[in-house]
Amino acid sequence: MANDILQKKSEGKYLTFNLGKEQYGLPIIKVKEIIGMMEITSMPQYKEHFKGVINLRDKVIPVIDMRLLFGMPETEATDRTCIIVVEIERNGKVFLCGIIVDSVSDVRNFNGEQIEDAPEIGSSASNKFILGIAKQDGEVKILLDIDQIIVEEDLEMLRKAI
Repeated sequence: MANDILQKKSEGKYLTFNLGKEQYGLPIIKVKEIIGMMEITSMPQYKEHFKGVINLRDKVIPVIDMRLLFGMPETEATDRTCIIVVEIERNGKVFLCGIIVDSVSDVRNFNGEQIEDAPEIGSSASNKFILGIAKQDGEVKILLDIDQIIVEEDLEMLRKAI
């Protein structure tokens, strides 16, 4: 029953992207735009995964490196590296944040039968940002809840940066 609710809640269109060999998906409704890498202004004394801010059409947008957030090694940007500008909602407030990914793949539609619960590994708190695991065409994609990826401490840091 709980899995049926998760599947219905999680099904829909996702923008898929890569970090190393791993494939992820974000609900397309949370994606505002995809831009190429641009100059990021560093902010001193912030966490390592917080790369700084960008000026996008006169809006200051904080930027997070998803590789560093997920504990992966930092790599040099390539011509496929990009920033996905996403909308994050927390406590009834909405703001924009950029996330750096290795590359964007495509937009996929996942139905409820293709989505499974995330495996229980360690504490359930570590899985709170995973909507589910999607299986399609022999591939596995980790579906992310962008609203939950950014922890409250990071959220406060991002608010101060903009």
